[in-house]
Amino acid sequence: MSPTSATSTATIVTPTLRRRRGLTPEAASAAVDQACRRLRLPTIRAVLQEALTVAGKEQLTYEGFLAELLLAECDDRDRRSSVRRVKAAGFPRDKWLGDFDFEANPNINPATINTLATGDWIRRGHPLCLIGDSGTGKSHLLIGLGTAAAEAGYRVKYTLATRLVNELVEAADERVLAKTITRYGRVDLLMIDELGYMELDRRGAEMLFQVLTEREEKNSIAIASNESFSGWTKTFTDPRLCAAIVDRLTFNGTIIETGTHSYRLAHARHHAAS
Repeated sequence: MSPTSATSTATIVTPTLRRRRGLTPEAASAAVDQACRRLRLPTIRAVLQEALTVAGKEQLTYEGFLAELLLAECDDRDRRSSVRRVKAAGFPRDKWLGDFDFEANPNINPATINTLATGDWIRRGHPLCLIGDSGTGKSHLLIGLGTAAAEAGYRVKYTLATRLVNELVEAADERVLAKTITRYGRVDLLMIDELGYMELDRRGAEMLFQVLTEREEKNSIAIASNESFSGWTKTFTDPRLCAAIVDRLTFNGTIIETGTHSYRLAHARHHAAS
């Protein structure tokens, strides 16, 4: 900073501080409350009185007291941003990795899931495929990993395969397909659930392929399917298109086979019998 700039700053700040030295405690409290509202610092406004008490007991310096207030505001902003990202992802229900019962499904390696939870695969733009029968934990893991990614700061979007294809078809009819594909291409992690449950016509399959191509080796995609790759020709009836889609979803990717035994059904039977 040049001498001129420093002088200019001192000229602006010093008189302002002098004018407020004579504030009463009540007036100072009101001024802080008003300033927090104006500057949009709700956390500082909420914790100020408690922070003052703690600062007095612990004999914090002015800088230490200010640091505690600002860090509290930053932490709460991070928390609110995390909540917004999880909500924006569009998950149909709350699922967390910590609630997953690995003992009930020994096909799934906890170490693999814990590694995926770090989000490094998303940073690298790699795909993830969860393949297995209904009730084997695919959607739980998909939503749990997506939630962990959103909490870590990634932009995540969850959708059902049929819903995505229907949206793409409608966008094409309204001549906004390119815009829609670009929107799906921007998120850090696109999660497509229930891929393989229904046959897609050629037009819908081709549009889905365009979304996958838009994201290829740039942004991650995760899918859950009840069909093994060999059975995807039931969903994508064009063999060449099917092969191209499988290639997009497996290159540099992680494939987790959740098995055929429904632990959800076994859990329900256990409770019914007890």
